[in-house]
Amino acid sequence: MSGTLVQLGDRIRAERKSQGLTQEALADAASLDRSYIGGIERGERNISFLTLCEIARVLGKDVAHFTGGLP
Repeated sequence: MSGTLVQLGDRIRAERKSQGLTQEALADAASLDRSYIGGIERGERNISFLTLCEIARVLGKDVAHFTGGLP
């Protein structure tokens, strides 16, 4: 696993939890599978930019909120 992907996943998880959303609720709103969200949050998935944009949209943040300071 890439440390960068783990950091990104941690940031997505933290934002999701701060909004009181389950993985399933985020997945449904982003038209993704719940297990895929879990893989993202664990840093196991190298997600596409478009998927990141969709997750950011659902969470009401811009992509920079999740990627700021990452290599």
